[in-house]
Amino acid sequence: MSKSKSSPPHDATGLRKGLTSYGDNGFSLFLRKAFIKGAGYSDSALDRPVIGIANTGSAYNPCHGNMPQLIEAVKRGVMLAGGLPMEFPTISIHESFAYPTSMYLRNLMSMDTEEMIRAQPMDAVVLIGGCDKTVPAQLMGAASAGIPAIQLITGSMLTGSHRSERVGACTDCRRYWGKYRADEIDDQEISDVNNQLVASVGTCSVMGTASTMACIAEALGMTVPGGATPPAVTADRMRIAESTGTQAVSLARSGLTIDKILTADAFENAMRVLLAIGGSTNGIVHLAAIAGRLGMDIDLKTLDRMGRETPVLLDLKPSGQHYMEDFHKAGGMATLLRQLKPLLKLDALTVTGRSLGEEMERAGPGFAQDVVKSVSDPIYPQGGIAVLEGNLAPGGAIIKQSSADAGLMEHEGRAVVFENAADLANRIDADDLDVNADDILVLKNIGPKGAPGMPEAGYIPIPRKLAVKGVKDIVRISDGRMSGTAFGTIVLHVTPESAIGGPLAYVQNGDRIRLSVKNREISLLVPEDEMQRRRSAMPVVPPTADRGYKKLFLQSVTQADKGVDFDFLRAPDASGKAPGS
Repeated sequence: MSKSKSSPPHDATGLRKGLTSYGDNGFSLFLRKAFIKGAGYSDSALDRPVIGIANTGSAYNPCHGNMPQLIEAVKRGVMLAGGLPMEFPTISIHESFAYPTSMYLRNLMSMDTEEMIRAQPMDAVVLIGGCDKTVPAQLMGAASAGIPAIQLITGSMLTGSHRSERVGACTDCRRYWGKYRADEIDDQEISDVNNQLVASVGTCSVMGTASTMACIAEALGMTVPGGATPPAVTADRMRIAESTGTQAVSLARSGLTIDKILTADAFENAMRVLLAIGGSTNGIVHLAAIAGRLGMDIDLKTLDRMGRETPVLLDLKPSGQHYMEDFHKAGGMATLLRQLKPLLKLDALTVTGRSLGEEMERAGPGFAQDVVKSVSDPIYPQGGIAVLEGNLAPGGAIIKQSSADAGLMEHEGRAVVFENAADLANRIDADDLDVNADDILVLKNIGPKGAPGMPEAGYIPIPRKLAVKGVKDIVRISDGRMSGTAFGTIVLHVTPESAIGGPLAYVQNGDRIRLSVKNREISLLVPEDEMQRRRSAMPVVPPTADRGYKKLFLQSVTQADKGVDFDFLRAPDASGKAPGS
């Protein structure tokens, strides 16, 4: 062991990486080894490539309920390949257990992930995540940390059965809750279905945000081939975990860092997949955040142009009928990518060290199935998501057109305005609410700063007085998000948000609004001089906080088009747009 006090070399590996500062590097390594040997490690073990394993298990996170088994399988793969697995904990976020919203904590989890990767010696890191915000948080943190990294998805839950009908979270959650609100089912039935919607641990079984991010992670090249779709409780998922551990050692030895994988071409592939799977609208926000860590901005105009030539091919709820376990049995992402091949950047690198095109060749020719449709016979002729522009959303807005009512996508109506989420909760079911099926519901102040945290409240419920009359959809507009499991004619991510003085802040009851998905338009039909009068009469004061994480959040959070990330976490130097030119 060297007695030198000099700095360790920049190419230091294993336990020699990132030595704690004691002013004597030889002593720092000596002390580090002394303590780790207290856990029973030998010098032989400590001389191997060190593979960090981010453990996001939590009793509050049933989507990660298989974490112990996944970690054991990853460790097995690491050791079989000659590496030393080192598990470490980070924040875990569950969609249904995080207050005020999981999005509020995503950036905090990304910071935790980044700093723990930086702080602890590891030659590569395995990121284990699944629930909606955990995968993007991990990819954001790893992109900033810059070392070799590989994503392991926890996997989807199994489906249940309610009175012989197959059900799964959470599109069916919303469907049955809608029936309950409309008095179509009683207290006993809603209680019965509640027991069946989540049949096992794992993420939502439909194409919600968790499944979307799983597919995006594989499209980005950040998982082993086939890593997106195996359900959480299957042997397939455990084999993927073992393979992930093995591949992590290969990454450590080759030095293939994450920036070489997350290129503009990789993001273009991910955007193609997002459109083709009818993926969650949240996928755009998360891709923007990940890209921002590498100095790239997601080009929404290009995304929309891609959407016009990329049909929805995946027959999964909420855009279709099947569930994630069906997608896995149909061959998973390999089956989808074969259909998309002419539209993909096949030279994009993956964590295997091979290109996406090479991995597609290795996957073989495929087989007959009915979950992934052909380009000539799609579920929906265009991509699942359309980007809207207009005077109501100067910075853009989006709509998930594949799960909207075709009869409402060209619509003009009267605005029925709710000032915030509390106002919505207080009045949406009131008998005297002045609302008709042709109106447009507008919800303000649920954007990044307004809520804060941009909650999934954009899925505004159908007013009870309309629901009991059989109304199933109505145009809804907000500066918030909605779950990928949701459906309806819903305009989201209106930018800039109302809380910082965007045009949405000045919409009033009775104003006319025009939605034209064909023309990619969302317009407030109010003269500009009237809008200027309203701005002068009701100036917006952005929200603030006195202390803590909320103060940091409100001071630093960006708008939806920049990923709702913290401005100081984005790469300091812009390198271009994704997709590239």
